[in-house]
This record gives sequence, C-alpha cells and structure tokens, in this order.
Amino acid sequence: MYIDKVKQEMKIPEKVRIFDTTLRDGEQTPGVAITPEEKIRIAKRLDNLGVDVIEVGFPAASLGERKAAQEIKGLGLNAKVCGLARVLQEDLDAALDSDVDYIHTFIGTSPLHREYKLHMDQEEILTKAVDAVEYIKDHGIIAEFSAEDATRTEFEFLKNIYTAVEDAGADVINVPDTVGVMVPASMRQLVGDLKEVVSIPISVHCHDDFGLAVANSLAAVEAGALQVHATINGLGERAGNTSLEEVVMALMATYGIKTNITTELLVGTSELVSRITGVKMPPNKAIVGENAFAHEAGIHVHGVLQKAETYEPLKPEMVGHTRRIVMGKHTGARAIKSKLDDYGIEMNEDQFCTLYDQVKKLGDKGKMVTDADLQALAETVLGKPKEEKVKLEGFTVMTGDNVLPTATVKLNIDGKIKTAAKTGVGPVDASINVIQDLVRETADIELKEYHIEAITGGTNALAEVFVIMADGEGHSATGRSTVEDIVMASVEAVLDSINKILLARDMDQLP
Repeated sequence: MYIDKVKQEMKIPEKVRIFDTTLRDGEQTPGVAITPEEKIRIAKRLDNLGVDVIEVGFPAASLGERKAAQEIKGLGLNAKVCGLARVLQEDLDAALDSDVDYIHTFIGTSPLHREYKLHMDQEEILTKAVDAVEYIKDHGIIAEFSAEDATRTEFEFLKNIYTAVEDAGADVINVPDTVGVMVPASMRQLVGDLKEVVSIPISVHCHDDFGLAVANSLAAVEAGALQVHATINGLGERAGNTSLEEVVMALMATYGIKTNITTELLVGTSELVSRITGVKMPPNKAIVGENAFAHEAGIHVHGVLQKAETYEPLKPEMVGHTRRIVMGKHTGARAIKSKLDDYGIEMNEDQFCTLYDQVKKLGDKGKMVTDADLQALAETVLGKPKEEKVKLEGFTVMTGDNVLPTATVKLNIDGKIKTAAKTGVGPVDASINVIQDLVRETADIELKEYHIEAITGGTNALAEVFVIMADGEGHSATGRSTVEDIVMASVEAVLDSINKILLARDMDQLP
C-alpha cells in the first residue's frame, strides 16, 4: 500500500479523540432546529457511538440551550459534556450554570475578524483569551480554546495566542478552518508548525466549503493533531463540517489509527440524526449513504460476489450497512442469478432469459429494479403457461378529458388475427372489455377478481396486476403481470389467465 510508504514520514498518533459538535455546529445548518428533547435523544446515541466529547450547544443563546445542557449532563454519559462560549463573562457564566464539565471558548483572530467584527487589536484579543481560559480553569473545568478563523490569521499572532492560553492553563487548543480555505498540505504545515510551539493536544475544526473538511482533518492528524471536531452526516454552517463517519473510517481503515467509536452504530446514528433534523443524505454519501455499498455494473457485481474486497474498501457490516445488488441496465446475469438464489427461486434457462431481458429493458428506460421488483417479475415469468393460444399483436388506448376511454386490441388467436375496439369507464376497463369480446368465440371467459399494487414508491414504480378469470365450464385461473404501465400490466395479466384456462380446457379433451 502506498500509504505505508508515507506513513513513516508522518507524526500520526496511535489514537485520535472525536469531539462531536452535531448538537452545536450541526444545529446551525440552515433550516435545522433541534428541540431539547431531541438533543437528549441524539446525545444518548452519540454516547453509545463512543464520541469523546459532545458539544451540546451554546448555553448563552437561550434558556432552552442551558436546560438541554443541564439535562444531558445529568444523564451520566461517558462522554464529556461541553458548552460553547465566547470569551465574554456572560457566556462563560451561562456555560458554568449549565453544569457542563468542558467549555470550548473562542475569539476571532484573523485580520478580517479583528477589523470588521471585533474592532480590537491583537493585544486586546490575546488578553481576553487568556482571561477566559483562566476563568474556566478557576472553576475546575476542562478548557479548550479556539482562535476563530485561525487559518487566515498571521502565524506569529497565532503562535502567541496559543502559547499564551497554554500558559493560562488551557487543556486543548483548537485550530478552526472557519471558512474552509485550507488544503491538506497547508493544514499539515500549520499543525506541524504549532506542534513546535505548544505541548498540549491540538484539535482541528474544519468546514467543507471546498469539500476538503475530511481531507484537511486527516492532514492535521498526519501532522500530530490528537482530536478532530466533526458532525454526524457532515452537518453544519453553509457546506457543513467534517463528516464524523467519513473521518473515523478513514482514520481506522486507511491510517490504522484507533478511535473510541463503535463503527457498527454509524449508519443507525446517521439515520436518527437525518430523521430529527430533516436533512436527508444524498444516496452517494460516503459510508452511510443508501448507495455506499450498492453495486449495479455487471463487472463490479461479479467481482463483489467472488470477493467483496475487489470493489469494496470496507465491509458494510463494519458501519452497520448492508450490501445491495441493484438491478438495472448494467446488471449482469450472475447478479440476477445470485439474487434468485437468495430468494430460493429456481428457473430454467428459457425462463431466466425472459427475466433477464425484462430487467435490461426496464434499465434502458431508466428504471432501477428493486429486490421486490425482481421477485414480482420472477413470479410473473414462472407463472406463464408453456403454450399461448392467445397472443397480443397490438394494443392502443385513448383517454382524456371529454373522451370516452377506448381500447383497440389486436390478438392472434390460434393463428387468426382479430382486432376490435371497446369503451369502458377507464382505460383498464376498456382494455379488458375488448379482450373478453375478442376471445368470446373461442371461450366465454369473464373477469372475477382484479387487484393492482405498486411494488415500490414513485411514479415509475412497477405495477403488479393479479386477476382471476373463469369460463362457464368450471375452469378458472389466476393471471399475473408486472410491468411499469398499469394498463399494459392489466392486459398481460388477463391474457395470462385466459391462456391458462384454454390450456386446461385442452387438457380436459385429451383421451
């Protein structure tokens, strides 16, 4: 592995602490508001997950924030319960009143923040930072200090303020890439330079404005950072924060670095946070997305079925996920046969070829065939009679405003072509009416039952139609069809049933 060559040059630790800020920075995701009760639910799940610190919010913001912090602290969690505070007396007191055992305090340090937000010079900012840390430590609380917008701050000032808060008793210094402007090489350089001047643990808080939050966090660890701030699903301001699930799995699987995270709980935790916040994950979201361990392409599926590692860097079970073989236009025969084996469905070669062609045709129309779709299609193929006395040669239907639903059907009945048109209360009714009329000379067969069901959700869901037809001689048969068009599914199901009845009548006439 190439990583093994470069790891020797890195200062990577054996273990990294995970500081979770889902309930603070994650809640700052536009449109997200988490109630105190929901914060408690998420905090319990985060503690089960194994995060080291839970930043529960900004106690000075509201009474609700303080009450939520107090209640979470009262749960007796294994994780440290942290409150955020500016270097202001009222903020620090609000955090202390919340009974948290960890305070994360911050002040802006970059020229932009000094000039346009704070209207303070370097000396004033440094003094306030030191005073805040000393105040926290006077109360026997763990203190973490962040130089907000550190990555756009002059290094000399950054070095001065971090060494000053270390001297004041800070337990951890945090390096926020507040607007996500770093690249891995510069983050590695910055953390490495800070390691030369401070001896307390270095933490990083990266934002994803350029999609580099995880990469920058990993680069910081490569330079010796011992803690990473992260959120579940990468929630946070603007483009979000470092994704906890991504950075944890990269640390573990790629670098061999330990964390306290129980990785099997990642997907479940992701889903809980997604439900509570209302922020749905894109299907291609790394680690926890619906498609993170899904395969469609025939070459990939073949490889995965032989040896999962050919196209999977992780076992899905490691993160609480499951592997999915998705059926579509890229799906190979091996994948479909593997699925059929899972369902216990046996087919002969002709039946399988019919099923395979149906899956490919649906894929060409842009349809993804789900497990439920495949089973329904397979049942339809298996249920088809060996011989078809009645075959569909052509079919059109017309319906709409001020138009009586009309179906025109062309059938091949024992080698004779017959065509007719009929109306009905709807396109399905019209279609069944004309089919019954066309076969009446051969057999008087009537519809007894009709059921329809969408296999999966969505307007492009496959429709499964189930019918029971009967003649006047005591023969009845079920018919089934599964296609994406409800009217066509109804036509095919009716013809399926009719052919079964005609086959039964022929069997009765055998000597």
